[in-house]
Amino acid sequence: MNGGAKMWRNRILGGVVLAALALPVFAADLPKSTTKMLQEMKMDPEILSGIDKELNVPPEWIEAAKKEGVVKISATWDPGQFTKMVAPFLERYPFIRHEYSRGSRQERTMKPLVAFQSGRIVVDLVGSLGASFALYKQAGALEDMRDLPTFNTVPVGMRDEDGLWIGQRMRYWCMSYNTNLVKKADLPKTWDDLLTNPIWRNGHLALSDRPNLWVGNLWVADGHGEEWGKNFITHLFQDLKPQLRKEGNNALVSLVIAGEFYAAIPSADYRTKQYVDKGAPISWHCPEPVPMSISEMSMIKGNPHPYASKLWVNWFLSKEGQLAQYYADQATPVHKELHRKEFIPFPDEIEGRKIAFRDPVVLEETLPRVFEAWNPLWERAKANK
Repeated sequence: MNGGAKMWRNRILGGVVLAALALPVFAADLPKSTTKMLQEMKMDPEILSGIDKELNVPPEWIEAAKKEGVVKISATWDPGQFTKMVAPFLERYPFIRHEYSRGSRQERTMKPLVAFQSGRIVVDLVGSLGASFALYKQAGALEDMRDLPTFNTVPVGMRDEDGLWIGQRMRYWCMSYNTNLVKKADLPKTWDDLLTNPIWRNGHLALSDRPNLWVGNLWVADGHGEEWGKNFITHLFQDLKPQLRKEGNNALVSLVIAGEFYAAIPSADYRTKQYVDKGAPISWHCPEPVPMSISEMSMIKGNPHPYASKLWVNWFLSKEGQLAQYYADQATPVHKELHRKEFIPFPDEIEGRKIAFRDPVVLEETLPRVFEAWNPLWERAKANK
């Protein structure tokens, strides 16, 4: 883990909350959609102190963005969540319309890269690049975003210091479980404990083929490492005999609710919380250490809407943008002044526990070895079904 990541982790674990330093914000000065958002979340407008400074961009950016008139975004928000999230942006910048698409990893990250390499640009902004970041960087496909006023609102360790990606949201990847089928006493305290309790054997646990979301974190965690990782996943497949599922991680959460299996790994905390709030028989638990990652956002170099893109990313990284994202999908904000308990969907599963953090650089270095160990085990287990 790099020094910036350790510094951030210590800040979270210590429960440090940075005080707002700017002048107060009054509800009358805010977009109507922002006022509505704050009212529904029962938050004082003071939480947006300093928003005018964050959104203070050069006038020429505004004029250029008016001429461009559109920003094209490919990311992972559900369409309804995206519409809910960007309402304040549309009030502030009514001259910019959105062309938004949500697709698979292949559609979202690889198609724009292939297009760029062939001399075409199909999107302006790409979310959740993950392991594809290295390929984009090698292709020279990403724009430096360090000139954005809100770039430094994201802590060191949650952004690329060359400005090629910026943290979009924090994600904790652990296990969702059916509260009608699993007792709290059976929830594992550590990942090693998962292997020893017979309740998780014989298909009661479901896995998706996404070790990059959690196993990679554990391999770089203090006290674990590659040898531990290989031994852990070997016993995970051989001893527990989990269900191997083709569905996406969000679909697996729905199947946990339906009782198709007792629990699923990996599941995102914020996505699980959306179902908890609807009264579904589901909850979320994390053995220690807690796998945490940053979803990244990048700007395509040479895109035809550079100033509309700048305005969008700058707004998104502001307090208002990050609160709007939390309002829409309960994703934990990356803004350094919003690292607060109320923005963590399951704070009791996070606070005081060791964090296994990774960023795209660590992911690039670790994932080839993770998949080299994981893939044969997955294929062998699938063949034995």
